[in-house]
Amino acid sequence: MKRIYLHTRITITALIFAFFMVLFSVIFTHYLSRKFAEEEGRNIAMWAEATQQFILADENTNIDFVSSIIEGNTTIPVYLLDSQNHVLLSRNVKRPAPYPERLHGPIEVKISSDVTNYIYYDDSVYIKLLRYMPYVELGLIVIFVLIAFITVHLAHRSEQDRVWVGLTKETAHQLGTPISSLLAWQELLKNQYPDDDFLPQMSMDIDRLQMITERFSKVGSVPELTKQPIVPILKKTFDYMHTRVSKKVVMEFYAEEDTSHVCCELCVPLFAWVIENLIRNAVDAMNGVGRIRMVVQRDAENLLIDVSDTGCGIARNLFYRVFEPGFTSKTRGWGLGLSLSKRIVEDYHGGKIFIEHSQLDVGTTFRIIIKEAVDGGTAA
Repeated sequence: MKRIYLHTRITITALIFAFFMVLFSVIFTHYLSRKFAEEEGRNIAMWAEATQQFILADENTNIDFVSSIIEGNTTIPVYLLDSQNHVLLSRNVKRPAPYPERLHGPIEVKISSDVTNYIYYDDSVYIKLLRYMPYVELGLIVIFVLIAFITVHLAHRSEQDRVWVGLTKETAHQLGTPISSLLAWQELLKNQYPDDDFLPQMSMDIDRLQMITERFSKVGSVPELTKQPIVPILKKTFDYMHTRVSKKVVMEFYAEEDTSHVCCELCVPLFAWVIENLIRNAVDAMNGVGRIRMVVQRDAENLLIDVSDTGCGIARNLFYRVFEPGFTSKTRGWGLGLSLSKRIVEDYHGGKIFIEHSQLDVGTTFRIIIKEAVDGGTAA
């Protein structure tokens, strides 16, 4: 959890730093564009004066200097309008403005005592680019922060994956030795006490341990999915858990009639593990007293599996956090059950698992959405 909080603090710090960088850039860029605009205003005033002298020049006037000033304007769009706002001349204009008279200006150009023209000008392309620069910088900073966030997140998740996979593989390995010993003892007891009433129960428990070992060994590797009728698997898992919870817990299973023959691509040991986790969490949430209800129904091409309880409920701000590795509200436990369940459903089976509804002191409903197998899937 400390790593998660550190990751969050780093992200917030990066966002705050990016915000102040953009704020400084906006203020500084605005200052520069205002200074450049003032300079362009002075240049256009000089250009207007040169234009007026050029128009009024006679044959004895040296217009070389005036012409150099007029030709020197290669960036600022300018318009020369008459008193009726008709454009007489334009310069550095690729796309004429529909209403030049609404641009900067006017600067009067006296042609004669009774004729006055007007010069209007627009900002140069450099000033316009300068004004867009903060938004470009903002975009680049946002992209940088996103890339950094995704990189840190993927590295963090990759590290978690290695930890959980290593943990489950090692658990499967450690269980192998005592299970082999139990199998040997089982055979010995069968030979010496073939009619003992406890042997079937012992066989069931050993089979259960072997299944748990198989589940752990599959975590981290790509499981083989087979096309299976899902309702019988859900019912079998539900009934198994029913015999192993408190008699004070009322358990109900309901499947719509049109779901009885629906098949899904499943890794049965892992998917059954998810159902067991949800039921076990429901029992813990109710402190061993209450009602658990599983409902299976169809929705378009998906199968919906709801597991509801009448437990303590989950606060809405924890709806997503309950699936984080290590998060638990119990005094004991590692907080891996829902995290592994999410990976099994979403990464291995391409489905979804989430909290459909929860209310404090009323209960919680977890929902699994899994696609129906298309025709031609792998037969069981």
